[in-house]
Amino acid sequence: MSEAIKVDIWSDVQCPWCYIGKRRFEAAVAAFPGRVDITYHSFELAPDTPLDYEGTPVDYLSERKGVSREQAEGMIAHVTGIAASVGLRYDYAHMHQTNTVKAHELLHYAKAHGRQLEMKEALLKAYFIDGRHLGRVDELAAIAEGLGFDREDVIRALESEEHLAQVKADVAQAAAYGINGVPFFVFEDAYGVSGAQETALFSQVLEQIAQRKAQAAAV
Repeated sequence: MSEAIKVDIWSDVQCPWCYIGKRRFEAAVAAFPGRVDITYHSFELAPDTPLDYEGTPVDYLSERKGVSREQAEGMIAHVTGIAASVGLRYDYAHMHQTNTVKAHELLHYAKAHGRQLEMKEALLKAYFIDGRHLGRVDELAAIAEGLGFDREDVIRALESEEHLAQVKADVAQAAAYGINGVPFFVFEDAYGVSGAQETALFSQVLEQIAQRKAQAAAV
């Protein structure tokens, strides 16, 4: 099959299931014989989160979900174990809960430079594994510089909100699709898959779409 399958993914860089879903989906793509064209879109799980949240991830989850600290700790332990099963070592002890709008702006900056997928991985790793603060412009610029981007140009783009309109457009599109949780995968603008599904399911969807495209091309 010469034509790539188009996949649009809505996610947040502060969403633990988004990183897990990314790994599971990547495994399906790696095993798929055809081409897959992936684009990430912005979704803010908690746009009201302050830049510097004063508390731990346990505090935040307890407050956000209305559960006890013990329940929040159990939820974190659960997702940390699943993350480990796909090779991700989450470090909740050093995570900085924050507002992610600037990180989403940086993703659109990287997209404009043809390097969005690389930036997405870098930001997820920075938050969940390296304990970096993704709400601060200087920290985001340092992450971008580590990938070879011009630090001063990144700061300029983030401080001027050059890509904020694109972030808002992604959020609006998610609302139009009825997306209220992430990760959310949209295949060929027609088929939606919600959540960090198992690799086998993603593989099945890719194979089914490939078959339909092949059948349509043969008509």
